[in-house]
Amino acid sequence: MVTLVVATTTDPASINPAAALLAMPGWNPGPSFEGIRSFENQHVRLLQHDKGIVEEDHLDLRWRDKTGEEVDELVFLSKHTAVSNRPAITVHPIGVPHLRDDEVPPQGGKPGWAALPDPRIGPWLRLLKKLAESHNLIPEFEITLEGTHHGPVTNKPTMFVEIGSTEEYWKRLDAAQVVCLLIWEGLGLGGSAAVGNWSRESDKKKVLLGIGGGHYAPRHMDIVMKDGVWVGHLLSGYSLPMDDPGKSKVDPSSIGGTWKKSIQVAYEATKGAFPGGEIIAHLDHKSLKSWQKAAITGFLSELDIKIGKPNDFY
Repeated sequence: MVTLVVATTTDPASINPAAALLAMPGWNPGPSFEGIRSFENQHVRLLQHDKGIVEEDHLDLRWRDKTGEEVDELVFLSKHTAVSNRPAITVHPIGVPHLRDDEVPPQGGKPGWAALPDPRIGPWLRLLKKLAESHNLIPEFEITLEGTHHGPVTNKPTMFVEIGSTEEYWKRLDAAQVVCLLIWEGLGLGGSAAVGNWSRESDKKKVLLGIGGGHYAPRHMDIVMKDGVWVGHLLSGYSLPMDDPGKSKVDPSSIGGTWKKSIQVAYEATKGAFPGGEIIAHLDHKSLKSWQKAAITGFLSELDIKIGKPNDFY
């Protein structure tokens, strides 16, 4: 089983971390296919392609077909953009589970789909903060989760690591070095144990499924920053389209929109990524209106998904 680290030559926030990683010891050229170059180091394969980072679907299956190696997980290196332009390094799962079948995903993926979230997301977020602190990037850079969004389509546990939020910061070599070290240490390439290996035998099996809130999931972040917390998909408010019933009294379960599908797809993907885990929904209550909370909690009950408070995850 191998880990694919995927970079693109079209993005400085992908180019520089990949270059820093390849400057570390132990890399050798690997096979090329369909214009994609690769490098090998122990159980890690670094892939570089010349398209946008969300444009190459099914890289895990294509790599297996080319090499015979089964892929265990995928980590994508990318830039991050934000209206605030604030410097940040982010990690997040991917998918567009809220889109209707007739909608075209604006940034890859396929409607109604969510990748298996990489179990390393929570442990790597905490490692990332430590690395950023040791390289004096904090408080200039924010270290944060993002909600589930965009593609490409994958079939194995996946995460994105992004540097943001403007060209000035995409090109920052100190940020690139921190991302390089996150990959190096997180995957155990330096000889120490990898960070964030999930085991069904783990004594800490509670996994957060975030529902509601803004894109940077601040109330979910408060929980995930605690040691030992695992995190799956994070459905921000825009991933929960719900038809406002207005003043009419309706059964909460009959409220229209793709929110039910989004929750169910995200739950099933999270459950698939954490075999043996206990998936617990955490709601950002302050971001939800009373009718939204009633509908969501009712649907979670139908799916037999526990709703947890912060202390339930520790």
